[in-house]
Amino acid sequence: MEISLDKVATSVLFVIMTTLSCMILNWVWLRPKYLERCLRKQGLVGNSYRLFFGDTKDSSMMVKQACSKPIELSDDIVPRVLPFEQHTVKRYGKNSFTWLGPRPRVNIMSPEQIKDVFTKIGDFQKPKPNPLTRLLAMGVINYEGEKWAKHRKIINPAFHLEKLKWNDIYQELRTES
Repeated sequence: MEISLDKVATSVLFVIMTTLSCMILNWVWLRPKYLERCLRKQGLVGNSYRLFFGDTKDSSMMVKQACSKPIELSDDIVPRVLPFEQHTVKRYGKNSFTWLGPRPRVNIMSPEQIKDVFTKIGDFQKPKPNPLTRLLAMGVINYEGEKWAKHRKIINPAFHLEKLKWNDIYQELRTES
């Protein structure tokens, strides 16, 4: 009862290819569709998931179209800077989602819900940046959990209304002298 090396190699290759195919299928189709279903159950609305690119093509097309038009100083800047986001909010409302490839991006514009997200440290996680982004852009924006809470507590007083008013007064005094 001799097992040939070719049969073993073929079997191992078949297992590897099947596992890899299942992982790709899960990443590209099954997980995004599952996340879409969960988001819709929670009352959020948005575009249906499209394979690989999601809403990326629509977004880049809208940005290109918005940049091709001239803009005046008195014009609203939102349609120029964030045309796809503005379109999504107009079409689906303030609580909606879009797709960045196979990942959903949830838009929340209700102050109570935003406060809820910022106060629950471990429940809402940021997407993991790629290694190049981590290398180039480190700071409070990339912190998570307790480290984020600690740094937020440190910088929060800088954004109180009284301090901002003093900064405006200081700037006026500097420009006058």
